[in-house]
Amino acid sequence: MIDLRSDTVTRPSPAMRDAMHTAPVGDDVWGDDPSVASFEAAVAKRAGKDTALLFPSGTQSNLAALLAHCQRGDEYIAGQQAHTYKYEGGGAAVLGGIQPQPLEHAADGSLPLEKIRAAIKPRDFHFARTRLLALENTIGGRVMDASYVAAATDLAREHGLATHLDGARLFNAAVATDTPLAALCAPFDSVSLCFSKGLGAPMGSVLVGSKTLIDEARRWRKVLGGGLRQSGIIAAACHHALDHHVADLANDHARAARLAEGIAALPGVEVSSVATNMLFAHFPEAHREPLVAHLKARGIIAELLYSTRFVVHRDIGEDDIDTVIEAFGEYFAAQ
Repeated sequence: MIDLRSDTVTRPSPAMRDAMHTAPVGDDVWGDDPSVASFEAAVAKRAGKDTALLFPSGTQSNLAALLAHCQRGDEYIAGQQAHTYKYEGGGAAVLGGIQPQPLEHAADGSLPLEKIRAAIKPRDFHFARTRLLALENTIGGRVMDASYVAAATDLAREHGLATHLDGARLFNAAVATDTPLAALCAPFDSVSLCFSKGLGAPMGSVLVGSKTLIDEARRWRKVLGGGLRQSGIIAAACHHALDHHVADLANDHARAARLAEGIAALPGVEVSSVATNMLFAHFPEAHREPLVAHLKARGIIAELLYSTRFVVHRDIGEDDIDTVIEAFGEYFAAQ
């Protein structure tokens, strides 16, 4: 199957499976798993932060960061479409008593500075205490502009706020802009990095930040059930991805652009945006269900809602892009 639903559907490569099979392991809750220690040190160095902490998932990594930054009754600012607000089950509110303050995004996915400024609550016991600004990069496949990130995090610091970045696809941003990962992480107090999307690991995200912040996050990881034992098997997969799969993201970006070009040529179809490894297209309503069936019959999985996201990843090759474009062409030629 050619699965374009997400880059989370990637499967470990044979070399990654070998790395997992041969990984030396210990008990990470006790702090003596050598593969975890080696991987965390490598990620911290690449990100330019003091230390790093391995989590089973990005949702848990983000949540532990929010819990480490905020107390009950505090507030964090995030975008209405941000993963930390919309797609993580309301964990900060449910488990941490932390109030989200969602803001409407600008067209490029950023949060307008004037909206951030207006959302920061006065120091008054009538209000939740605004403690944290949480941004996302990439968001909807778009890379956040570096000058905007600098301005937004400067604004947060002026008001005494901490800053967190959901960098689930930050490696895509680094490759797309030819920017060192550390430079993209530098403006933030904490960053969550995912290895189970475009980098192809079966699971695993890492939170990076100061030693004080990570020590607090380690406590919350245990509370959240994320303290694992022989997690060196996971770390080995992620370490292999860090060493061998990052540069390959450029191929995903190029293939997404080629797919966007092919889809944009179809009658009545609008490609609304394409960036890094994602593209979004609009299809006439009458075609959605029959088109899904047509694609599925040709071994292609896609979700055709009003605005359809196609995600290209390391398991999608050049021939697969040709197959998808041809399948779309066949369908519309028959209409």
